[in-house]
This record gives sequence, structure tokens and C-alpha cells, in this order.
Amino acid sequence: MNLSIAVLAGGQSRRMGRDKALLDFLGEPLLQRVLGRVRPLTDDLFIVATGRPEYERFGVRVVPDRFTGAGALGGIYTAIAEAGFERCLVLGCDLPFVNPGLLRFMREQPFDYDVLIPALAAERSEQGGQETLETLHAIYARSCLPAIERRLRAGQLKVIGFFPDVRVRRIPEEVIRQHDPELLSFFNANTPESFAWALERARSEMQQNLED
Repeated sequence: MNLSIAVLAGGQSRRMGRDKALLDFLGEPLLQRVLGRVRPLTDDLFIVATGRPEYERFGVRVVPDRFTGAGALGGIYTAIAEAGFERCLVLGCDLPFVNPGLLRFMREQPFDYDVLIPALAAERSEQGGQETLETLHAIYARSCLPAIERRLRAGQLKVIGFFPDVRVRRIPEEVIRQHDPELLSFFNANTPESFAWALERARSEMQQNLED
């Protein structure tokens, strides 16, 4: 399996008000749910988080951020640098519906990129008519490290800021929907309201599966 997977769990969970990674989601911490869904896809699964000894219980290595206070871009840099393989899938810890089928599709794409990233259509975007690039559901190659480090050292922390310096291949929404019709892979359970919705949706799916 020539792909590392890193789950970023070092955020402050300000919108949630407490550590979202440890919130109970159908009997297990949200972070454990994410890890469990992706574990079969790699031989190199790890968490990026600083000062979180409680994460050791999840049975994968936990690595500290190499650039503290650098947000998601710093976490991505650490993930790539710590990865055992040339490519590293980077995920947020608040994605309860991360889709293994979509991730397998991404893993199997020709390695002709530095960044392989889902791109949602502009009409769904909250970015003023621009497409939404799912930076915490993307594969990054080790070749991204120099471009990211330049941005970090300059204090430029916007994740897509380094994209002009590397080869970026977008996966268009119509292709993503073939694997995830409702685009639930990208649903962030990062507020009390979104977490409650995700929990109810997951319960409904579980009940439907039992009835089927």
C-alpha cells in the first residue's frame, strides 16, 4: 500500500468548545471512527497533534507539529514530512462520513501530481463563486515540502497559497459523486449543531442497515 494516511487532530476545537476528536460518536470517539474507516487503506496511519497524550490509546503513532501555531498548513507539512511513503493522504479528524471507496479511487490515480484534491463546484461554494478545494481530504507528495516550508517561514498560512508552485490535479465534483453521491465525505462535524446532525444521520443509516 503505497500511501500514508495522516489525520490532523491538533486544532483548538474553538467552534465546538471542547476537543471534538474525543466526542462520543455512536459509542466511540470521533477520531477513532475516522481512523477505523481508513485503517484498511494503508500500512502507515498516524495522527498529527501536539500535546495530546490521550490520543496514544488509539493504537497509532502520534507525531507533534513541526511548526507550532501554523494551523492546517503546518499540520500538512508535518504529515508529509513524517509519512513513510512518497504520498500522504491528509484528513481532518472531524469527518465522520469519510468514504473508503472514494479514498481507494484517489489512491489508485496515476502519480502525476504533487497535490491530488477534490474540487467541489462553484455553486456549492461559500468562497464567492470559486470552487471549494478540500485541502483536508487531499493527497500530498513529498515534493510539496519545499514550497510549503517557504510559505510557513514567511508566515503565509493559507493552505492553497503554495499551490501555484506545485502540480495540482483536481478531482471534479461529477467524478466524486460517482463514489459519494451526497458528498458526505466532506461534512465537518466541527460545531455542536453539525455534530448533532451527523450523529442523527449516522443513527438513521445504522437503523436502515438493520432493517435491510
